[in-house]
Amino acid sequence: MNNCILMAEIIQEPQLRYTSDNQMQVAEMMVEFPGSRPEDPPARLKVVGWGGLAQEIQANFHQGDRVIIEGRLSMNTVDRPEGFKEKRAELTASRIHRIGVDASLTTVTATPVSGTPPAPSAAAPNRTSTSTPAVKPKASEPTTTKAPVYPTGGSDPVDYDEIPF
Repeated sequence: MNNCILMAEIIQEPQLRYTSDNQMQVAEMMVEFPGSRPEDPPARLKVVGWGGLAQEIQANFHQGDRVIIEGRLSMNTVDRPEGFKEKRAELTASRIHRIGVDASLTTVTATPVSGTPPAPSAAAPNRTSTSTPAVKPKASEPTTTKAPVYPTGGSDPVDYDEIPF
């Protein structure tokens, strides 16, 4: 299965266009992400969204936004005017998550997935997960499970490995 998750910054405003038969919308944008090593230059990649996702990308995402993109990676061959062929990577997006300055996520999905839990609310107060001693409930008390609490802002550095999706 070809599935790629990429954290990047949008460096070119998304452009919306249509297929030649005007049946499908296509959004294209360029993103940039850090190189493998600190001395490597940042890498750039073209991201494409189709249909309803294309409209959402064009309407809701802009140059400078930091995003997490889920999709399928492919290689395209392009004929250059100089007479040679060039291979370029392209990411076809299926979901895009905006990373806010307060580490909250806004998600746009190509097709809704049933049974997926909602992302944490951006309006939630700034809390950190705390550990409490386990207390065995009495037989007459219902058993409940607490959901994890994720940080939504503040001065603490954000650990992007802890972002739920």
